[in-house]
Amino acid sequence: MTDIPRRTASRTAKLAGLPLGVAGRAAAGFGRRLTGGDREEIAAGIAAKSAEQLFAVLGELKGGAMKFGQALSVFEAAIPDEYAEPYREALTKLQSAAPPMPMDDVDYMLTQQFGRGWKSRFAEFDETPAASASIGQVHRAVWKRDGREVAVKVQYPGAEEALRSDLRQLGRMSRILQPLVPGLEIKPLINELRDRMEEELDYRDEATYQREFASFFEGDPDVRIPRVVGSAPKAVITEWVQGRPLSSIIRDGSAEERDHAGNQLARFHYSAPDRAHLLHADPHPGNFGILDDGRLLVLDFGAVARMPDGMPPELVAMTKYALGGRDGDLMALMRSAGFVHDGARIDQEQVLGYLAPFTEPLETEEFHFNRRWIQRQAERVGDLRSPDAAIGRSLNLPPRFLLVHRVTMGTVGILCQLDARVRLREIVAEWQPEMFEPDAPTG
Repeated sequence: MTDIPRRTASRTAKLAGLPLGVAGRAAAGFGRRLTGGDREEIAAGIAAKSAEQLFAVLGELKGGAMKFGQALSVFEAAIPDEYAEPYREALTKLQSAAPPMPMDDVDYMLTQQFGRGWKSRFAEFDETPAASASIGQVHRAVWKRDGREVAVKVQYPGAEEALRSDLRQLGRMSRILQPLVPGLEIKPLINELRDRMEEELDYRDEATYQREFASFFEGDPDVRIPRVVGSAPKAVITEWVQGRPLSSIIRDGSAEERDHAGNQLARFHYSAPDRAHLLHADPHPGNFGILDDGRLLVLDFGAVARMPDGMPPELVAMTKYALGGRDGDLMALMRSAGFVHDGARIDQEQVLGYLAPFTEPLETEEFHFNRRWIQRQAERVGDLRSPDAAIGRSLNLPPRFLLVHRVTMGTVGILCQLDARVRLREIVAEWQPEMFEPDAPTG
């Protein structure tokens, strides 16, 4: 049986070695600058090699380390090409692959969850995993009762210990990891992942969310959610549904396929909060696919947020004011909702520019999401000499909006990876029409 403490210690050692490698390369780079080397060329080389090491290590691990890598992979489109190119392939692999656990461990976990006779529930059970994820892996099987093909998701032994260990270690490393992903705040991302992943450890919660999503989207022409067949704390059984992964469409899909996938993903993200009062909170290409009939296949409901009021009204109103150039109303709302630090003095017109990633895609009937666009946005807010960066330091993201902000930006990241043309204004107007409607007259 698996030696959990030893395995956790090994992964912690691998993660702990990352800062040492980065520091060593930085010292070597300083030496090369002293001997006349080009500063920018040396910096780019250090970043590329450090990032390559980071994602190589994350790719060997599971738990919080892999989850962190998957979250970063969504933002790959925002990283400048000279940094991203050396490790783009490693980022993509993190979206859908991890080293498999041995069948002995699978048998141990399923015996714990369903009893010694668990195999009798299946007419067939493929011992080779069909997919691996951050805290569990999936096996293809045939449900004996009715002959349906099913997916059996089994949690890794020791997933809780590994998850907490990884996130503690990554939290300590956040400052040294920050330069590897310009334009993305690492520490808040790790903190938010820590909160969400605690909820993912009980697969019964995941099964409940998936049942609710499946019910709301039953018969939908654009979205397909597999039904749940059975569940336990560390295992869940669902219908087997297979589509073409979004990662495949990103890599070699035609323009039409990429546009279609982008529009389907946008419809799901922007409709679910108001339609089902739920938000799928794990946006990376490994969790989505396109079926032969064109529908979006949605998988993995471990990270879901309840949204009883739909998309937060404050965010809808802020976007409405920004689109209308109503900087006074926008600033008043942002201050009252806690988006501006106390005492901060901000140029109202500059705030409109800072919110461009949220408003530009809604200003035209069709918007072309692409890497260069998101890179410009990241460069603009990440350049300390930029006025937009100064605005960013005066702004605050209240905790109650952090999740929907991350998921929205993650979805935008996937749309940019797809290089998709999306009718986002039309999609958003269907589910948040108040964003585009004139205010009711007062008095």
